[in-house]
Amino acid sequence: MENEFIIGIHPILEKLKASPEAISVILLARGPLRPTLKSLESEAQKLQIKIQFMDAKELDYLALGQSHQGALARVRPYSYLPLSELERTLASEASPQRIVILDGITDPRNFGAILRTAEAVAVGHIIIPKDRSVRITPIVLKTSAGAVNHLRIYRVTNLRRAIASLKKSGFWIAGLDANARTSYETIKYPDKLGIVLGSEGRGLRPLISYECDYLVRIPMKGRITSLNVSVAAAILLYEVSRQHGDIDKGKPNGY
Repeated sequence: MENEFIIGIHPILEKLKASPEAISVILLARGPLRPTLKSLESEAQKLQIKIQFMDAKELDYLALGQSHQGALARVRPYSYLPLSELERTLASEASPQRIVILDGITDPRNFGAILRTAEAVAVGHIIIPKDRSVRITPIVLKTSAGAVNHLRIYRVTNLRRAIASLKKSGFWIAGLDANARTSYETIKYPDKLGIVLGSEGRGLRPLISYECDYLVRIPMKGRITSLNVSVAAAILLYEVSRQHGDIDKGKPNGY
């Protein structure tokens, strides 16, 4: 398999914290280093990770036009987990347990933003389908701001079968659907919960909607009839977290 790149200083620093062994080399822009790049260089040296200096234009090319802040890291491709690993993990975890299930998200920026929110509210498990779905890419890694490194992501052949397996394990399934009758904040969400988000264009597929115990919507007061899926995901995930008292227990976010 070919190596992939992490783009930007903060995502690279997060990878250094989570799994430095996955990084083969860090590429830095030639010239005087800003303090943030010097800090990155220092961390890499402590971990004995190879550093290579390149012209900014070369970094631009490797970053596919993304803003790289003078730093790239070459890493092994992301290793997805099988559903059987999730089943074993859930059997040993204490409740509450929450899982995000993505039904065909194709935009890497939406995917990265959803991962960032999931990690922020301590949702550690993400299920995606193998087909018709974006994978972990350099853009996803950058957009997630390093959250990918702290999540367990499972790729499954059959999403409906995966949901059925969760339900057999005592999970309730809530799907976000713009056409649902029930507003998202009126539901009391159970401790064991799977949260399903549909694709950017068509939303949830009918066969996936059928598997949901709840279908909820986010009320819209303006003329726009729908929200970006990553924004909608954030609203619902924070409501579920609020109901379980997780937000008050969290650390300050710096804002």
